[in-house]
Amino acid sequence: MLRAAYCRYFLAFNEPAKTSRSTMRVKETFFVKVWDDASPEVFGVGECALFRGLSHDDIPDYEAVLSQTCRYVHLVNIADIPYSSIRFGLETAMLDLANGGKRMLVDSPWSRSESSIKINGLVWMGSHDEMLERIKAKYNVGFRCLKLKIGGIDFDEELDLIRHIRNRFSPQEIELRLDANEAFPIGEAMSKLKRLADFGIHSIEQPVKRSQWNHMADLAKKSPIPIALDEELIGCRDDRQKLELLKAIKPRYIILKPSLCGGFADADRWISIADSLGIGWWATSALESNVGLNAIAQWVSKYPLTMPQGLGTGMLYRNNIPSPLRQLDDGIVTLKGAVWNLSDLVWKS
Repeated sequence: MLRAAYCRYFLAFNEPAKTSRSTMRVKETFFVKVWDDASPEVFGVGECALFRGLSHDDIPDYEAVLSQTCRYVHLVNIADIPYSSIRFGLETAMLDLANGGKRMLVDSPWSRSESSIKINGLVWMGSHDEMLERIKAKYNVGFRCLKLKIGGIDFDEELDLIRHIRNRFSPQEIELRLDANEAFPIGEAMSKLKRLADFGIHSIEQPVKRSQWNHMADLAKKSPIPIALDEELIGCRDDRQKLELLKAIKPRYIILKPSLCGGFADADRWISIADSLGIGWWATSALESNVGLNAIAQWVSKYPLTMPQGLGTGMLYRNNIPSPLRQLDDGIVTLKGAVWNLSDLVWKS
């Protein structure tokens, strides 16, 4: 019979991670382990990457729900689980178990350590000088696509920072993606987008708060910078609603975080619908540990990728799960011969 257990874990950031919403020093997450009674030494592992304050899964009794799901895992239909992060974790663990419990979920050149996935360099919010130093450091190790979190300091300071970047690096040298994390007030959004457009911006994620389809559609139509939807996808499970949302807003891109947007099965459907409407996409981790990051990288590696993915979060934590994942220049690779170490995880049934 199929069995499961879980582990609560706190990832500690190397440096405080600041967005327009908050400053994070630790990130709570949960791991799930599945095995069969007949071969308990072979097990699959996944990450139920709860994101407090953002995910629809942020409920007071989350751990109790996860515990009950593990207790009755032999009866569970993953597609029926109402919590995106738990679906993501169990999908990962089941794929892992089905492939021999070796943390290889998808057979692809990337998972066989034969290729690299290009990624963007993530630059967290900070003071003008802090962000500038971070940008220089990313460029020096090889990144040519950077994602800047904005909306947390004075807007004129952010413009000055971006102006400084462009004075040194042309759009051909560095592609700039911006993530506003819903920070722009509706009445100021268009004027801010127009001022940012002077600096050759590739795209901007979620400039205003989600669930304002009319306002977002107007921005997507008129903005001089291509609009990408991120938080807007959270909680949208029904395929008809997915189609309605994308047809109503008509964004240039969608950003897929499987732990937030319904797990891998839902993310695949998002891609299918987006492709049918001519909408581009890329995948991004949602501050998962190496367990979740590995799962997203393997899942996305089955697609023909044409743009850098948002998978550069593996070095954020000082107590991340030791793994074969490595950042090499502007890509993420899985190192042949390196092993996983799950010894710090304490499992509960």
